[in-house]
Parts: sequence; C-alpha cells; structure tokens
Amino acid sequence: MNRTIRTLAAAAAAVVTATTLSACAGGSAAGGEGLLAQIESGNVTLGTKFDQPGLGLREGNGSMTGLDVDVLTYVVNSIADDNGWEHPEISWRETPSAQRETLIQNGEVAAIGATYSINASRAEAVSFGGPYLLTHQSLLVRSDETEINGLDDLDGRLLCSVTGSTPAQKVKEALPGVQLQEYDTYSSCVEALRNGNVDALTTDATILGGYAAQSPGDFTVVELEQDGEPFTNEHYGIGVTKDDSEAVAAVNAALEAMYADGSFQRFVDENLEGGVGVSEDKPGDLSFL
Repeated sequence: MNRTIRTLAAAAAAVVTATTLSACAGGSAAGGEGLLAQIESGNVTLGTKFDQPGLGLREGNGSMTGLDVDVLTYVVNSIADDNGWEHPEISWRETPSAQRETLIQNGEVAAIGATYSINASRAEAVSFGGPYLLTHQSLLVRSDETEINGLDDLDGRLLCSVTGSTPAQKVKEALPGVQLQEYDTYSSCVEALRNGNVDALTTDATILGGYAAQSPGDFTVVELEQDGEPFTNEHYGIGVTKDDSEAVAAVNAALEAMYADGSFQRFVDENLEGGVGVSEDKPGDLSFL
C-alpha cells in the first residue's frame, strides 16, 4: 500500500512539474513581462519606426523624434503617473512593418506605435490600444504643382509609392490611367518627386506630412477623396501582447488623457506639416474591424 501511495505521489509531482515547466515556457515564448510590468520595473522597451520623419525618426545624435514617439512616451508616463510609479527609462527598438507582430509575440518589445494601422489580420496576432489617430491616404506633390488637386488629376500621371504598396494599387484600381513608379523606400520616392521624375507620391497623410515638414516649402500634401468621402480610413493603434486586457485599458485611459489636455494636437502641430488628414480617433472603438 505504501509503495502504491509513493508511486501515485511521484506521478502527481511529475505532472505538476511538467505543467509548471510548460507554463514557464509559455510565459517565455509570449515574451515574459508585459507593458505594465515593464513600466513598473522602471525600464520599458518600445517599438517604432526609425526612418519616418515626423513620426518615428532616429536623429544623428541617437535621440528619437516624431508623433508616434511622442504618443508612446506620453502613454507610458501617464500609466506610470496613474499607478504612482516613477517615469520609466525607455529603450527604443526599430520595428519595420513586416516584423511588428513577431516582435510583440516574442516579447522583444512591450508595445509598438509605428504608423500601425489596425486591421482584422493584425488583431488576430496582437491586441491594440487605441485607435489614437485617424488618417487617410493622400498625395505629396511639389509646392509649385498647380494641376494636381485630387484623384482625377492623376490620370496619365506618374505616381510613386513603395514596392508592393497597397495605397498605389488602390489608386490604380480607381484610375487605370495612372502610371505607377515603385521604389524600395518612401525617401527614394520623395527624391524622385523633388527631381521631377514622378508627379506625385501616395501613402498615409501622416507619412507625407512628415516629409513635407522635413523640407519646408518644397512639398504640399493633397487630400484624396472619392464620392465626397476620404479615399481610405487608416486607424493607428498601439500594439501589445495578445489578450493583455489590462494593458489595453491602461493605454486607452492614457490616450483619453492625451486628448483632454491638448497634448495630441500639440504633437501633431510639432511634427506634421499642417496636420493635413490627421485627427483624433476613438480609443477602445474597434467597430471598424
């Protein structure tokens, strides 16, 4: 009887140990500490773009500037204030568009704000705080351009965007006469536009506004409309670990505070030329998915 009891006890212990190890492995695979735990610890790793002027840009001295950088900094400091914690030290991680979900899932960043449009497929992989910004697809043209004032004016013109860009394809579908010219980066498109090799560049108004602000007087942002409505709606959010509802709620509360004290409009004014095509959104409302 004693041998039987000892055998059962050993088996139970083995199950508990295996379960514990499995849980620990799962926590590690999910990235360990989430956003709130990192903020409380005093050190938080955040993801953004490093090459988008006005949004997320690493300057020559290593400092970070841009609207997304300002919003993320405000959010983590607001969460710290609400909980009586010290403002954390922020480490910035470059997060190219194709890597955003993976970096969150692997725990390499606690949160990402990087022109991160919320859509259904992304929401299956990560959870989103926000949206905090509504923007629309627009055009960038040279300031001396007088003939391109909307979508129909692109007929027969050379339109630039990055390789595989969905914004350019949407224009092409709406206006088959457009001639697409694709480059690897938006900065290459900007130089092609500056040099007269293309007539316009298309992507989100936020991105275009950043380039316009970087070269004052050289470019103008033109809003795109179709049937009197914005050509597209792009809702930017802050990505966090999937199903971290506590982090999502804290981020949304911080975003509401950012609107209430006027910080969001200040960030837009400081970073984007004229704030064209950029407005506040509705944190917590994902009904557009």
